[in-house]
Amino acid sequence: MHCPFCRNTDTRVLDSRVADEGGSIRRRRACSQCEKRFTTIEQMQLMVVKRSGATEPFVREKAIAGVAKACKGRPVSTDDLACLGQQVEDALRASGQAEINTQDIGMAILEPLRDLDEVAYLRFASVYKSFDSADDFVAEIAGLMADHADIGQMLDASTPPSSPQPTSPQSSDHGS
Repeated sequence: MHCPFCRNTDTRVLDSRVADEGGSIRRRRACSQCEKRFTTIEQMQLMVVKRSGATEPFVREKAIAGVAKACKGRPVSTDDLACLGQQVEDALRASGQAEINTQDIGMAILEPLRDLDEVAYLRFASVYKSFDSADDFVAEIAGLMADHADIGQMLDASTPPSSPQPTSPQSSDHGS
């Protein structure tokens, strides 16, 4: 690490801390020559391997822009999109791979988008999965509906059956 003040290459780490919920490491450093202190933040650079084989740095905003097109006209806020972008980047970083392909990015987007807005999910999936016909849409919608049925069955199974409540005898005034 070069000192930003005197360009000396001999610096020492004084303190290291995890930052950004584990997404980066913050290091406090000191230069052995000029003795000035400075902070560095280290983060693993995610690289995207394009279909052509070319690589470029992962840019969260680029992924969000693609999702935003699918969300056009839907009740999805920019905060929702920012949160989805963070979820996608977190999932990609959690994979531990420095190089990810565009297919992996699309897969990382689908599940949180499905939870966010099903219509936007269908729009995005139609492009991402290269739908060719209405049958592709029907199959994807059938999958969504099957998931809804599965969730309904799980909810029904977790709710204990209601039993009739015993009725208490009504009190009556026996005249005094």
